[in-house]
Amino acid sequence: MTASNGVIHYLQTSDAVTHAVAWVLLAMSIASWCFLIVKTWVLVRAKRQGPRALARFWQAHSLADGVSAMRAIDRERVFLPLAQAALSVTETDTAGALLARVDRSERVLRALRGALQGSQRRLEFGQVLLASVGSTAPFVGLLGTVWGIYHALGSIAASGQAMIENVAGPVGEALIMTAFGLVVAIPAVLAYNILGRLVRQIGDDLDGFAHDLHAWACAPETAAPRRDGGPREDGSREGASRDPARAGSL
Repeated sequence: MTASNGVIHYLQTSDAVTHAVAWVLLAMSIASWCFLIVKTWVLVRAKRQGPRALARFWQAHSLADGVSAMRAIDRERVFLPLAQAALSVTETDTAGALLARVDRSERVLRALRGALQGSQRRLEFGQVLLASVGSTAPFVGLLGTVWGIYHALGSIAASGQAMIENVAGPVGEALIMTAFGLVVAIPAVLAYNILGRLVRQIGDDLDGFAHDLHAWACAPETAAPRRDGGPREDGSREGASRDPARAGSL
């Protein structure tokens, strides 16, 4: 390309609208690549740390020990909020409170649902940006192309020289904006699809962990007895027999 032809010449001789389109595409490209790198780092670490964190959690002797072990491994804090939510519910004393009327299973389910939604929002953060860039960047580039072709044809018509060599250069330069839009959109679309697959895989692990935590927390043997000998959450008292016949004989 000569000095009077090519991308640099087109950008130097274009107007404010074309410059604005070019800057918008540049900003979209930088934002998508930044989120791509950060999201890849977070999701790969979460995918790698998840199995080890879950294995250490279920090998612990108590729920508190499991949370401590998971905190040391789950650096991305993806699975940890669920374990902390279960620990908070099991350690909360609801005696005399309105919350005591709510079934234990419902309280655990509500806490786990909130923690699960928080972890999923953390995993999906930035996905909307990648989808938006992938879907809109080609049209932004096309806008720059149409605007550039309009001005090119207007200049050719004003000069009165409608020869093909006079048309091909300006129109070809304007078409580069469409190429810029595709260059910005293609990595964003690929990243959205690849990272979305990782998010779904980790989300499946989160769902399974939440289900297992709910089953464990609602098991009868996990109900902690009250220290004052008061009634448990199932209505029985510490040290009292649940068998009416044995209670009567005592």
